[in-house]
Amino acid sequence: MDLPAKMKAIRKKEGITQGELCDLLDVPHSTWRKYEAGIIEMGLTPFLKVVNHSRFKKYTLWLATSDTAPECGQISPL
Repeated sequence: MDLPAKMKAIRKKEGITQGELCDLLDVPHSTWRKYEAGIIEMGLTPFLKVVNHSRFKKYTLWLATSDTAPECGQISPL
């Protein structure tokens, strides 16, 4: 699964819209739409905003490696 699909899966699992996610992360909505659509690649700064946000830290390992470690609180949204 590529990064845009992973970001969309997380958002869907959390039950939030793109706009709500953008508000949480302070990312422009138009930019986020392009990330999820695969039109532009997500850089390190927005990626770090996701993995460092308290609500989304549980997906960090899965985002980076596609692995999980439930015993450590690292899960997949799937």
